[in-house]
Amino acid sequence: MTDRVPGFDTLAIHAGQEPDPTTGAVVPPIYATSTFAQDGVGGLRSGYEYSRSGNPTRTALEECLRALEGGVRGLAFASGLAAEDTVIRTLTRPGDEVLLPNDAYGGTYRQFAQLHDRWGITSTPVAVTDPDAIARAIGPRTRVVWLETPTNPLLNIADIAAIAELAHAAGAKVVVDNTFATPYLQQPLELGADVVVHSTTKYCGGHSDVVGGAVVTDDEEVAEQLGWHQNAIGAVAGPFDSWLVLRGLKTLAVRMDRHSANAAAIAEQLDDHPAVSEVLYPGLASHPGHDLAKRQMRHFGGMISFRVKAGEQAAVDTCGRTKVFTLGESLGGVESLIEHPGRMTHQSVAGTALEVPDDLIRLSVGIENVEDLIDDLDQALRG
Repeated sequence: MTDRVPGFDTLAIHAGQEPDPTTGAVVPPIYATSTFAQDGVGGLRSGYEYSRSGNPTRTALEECLRALEGGVRGLAFASGLAAEDTVIRTLTRPGDEVLLPNDAYGGTYRQFAQLHDRWGITSTPVAVTDPDAIARAIGPRTRVVWLETPTNPLLNIADIAAIAELAHAAGAKVVVDNTFATPYLQQPLELGADVVVHSTTKYCGGHSDVVGGAVVTDDEEVAEQLGWHQNAIGAVAGPFDSWLVLRGLKTLAVRMDRHSANAAAIAEQLDDHPAVSEVLYPGLASHPGHDLAKRQMRHFGGMISFRVKAGEQAAVDTCGRTKVFTLGESLGGVESLIEHPGRMTHQSVAGTALEVPDDLIRLSVGIENVEDLIDDLDQALRG
């Protein structure tokens, strides 16, 4: 018998997923039920009463997510934005301020700028690559410092440990959107963050066949509050969606290894391409966050953004010419995707401080043959 802590790959396959005690099934069943029989009034036979409050399939996913992120509790939601909304409703009150990345995901910005602002929650964009800028921005109303690292879509890197120290000294919580990195590549809670959020639609699910979100925390008090809000708001992951994400997590480590290896090779090729003016990928030594990413990430991930020399229309045309890369929003699936952020995923930030360059292309690099992907991009760029 050993006291060795299981490795990530082992946890992904086994955490929360003991064989079914009744049948011995090695895969958790899909509990497609809304309610559960009780042994007398208030007597819960299995700890479950109603599937909004708890469902065994969702519990299995939540326990797996908790283990992978190293938290005390994981919670699964109907989407990444539902998860984010629940976090903000838990951690803030009217009059509070949240510091946001100045290149945050468009959906996150829209939620803060057009929804939470109605209830008196102020959001202030700040450069998360600069801890000094965050230190200057933190004020008496700041309750949350919200990080993406790498950011979406400019692939900037934030120093989680340094920012957590600053935020905690000011009485603020740190939330990290770990969607791009996944728990396999990066452990924000270990670095000092208080809460981690995911769009499990992306790499956690990994097959572009489910929409979901997740929150993990290592703070017992915050965990209790999040659980209350999850039940009260009700935007929970259904049993089938939970089962799909749980299935995806089993292969997360091997998929991320391949995503990262393919992306690194493509980034090197793009960096030398005559049609490309700049490649944004933390795995390149030229990336300003490269050394930091090496310290806090296992690999550099499967997301690449790059800018084309000929401008916006050339970027749009390039997106339309690929044959292996599929033109589409979202990311993190086994198939490669290409998109124009300015007209697609980040259209909601047009005209704001978060507006992205109009010559920018974002890639979600899949696990196909890397030479096929490189050839496809080359022909698309050359027109």
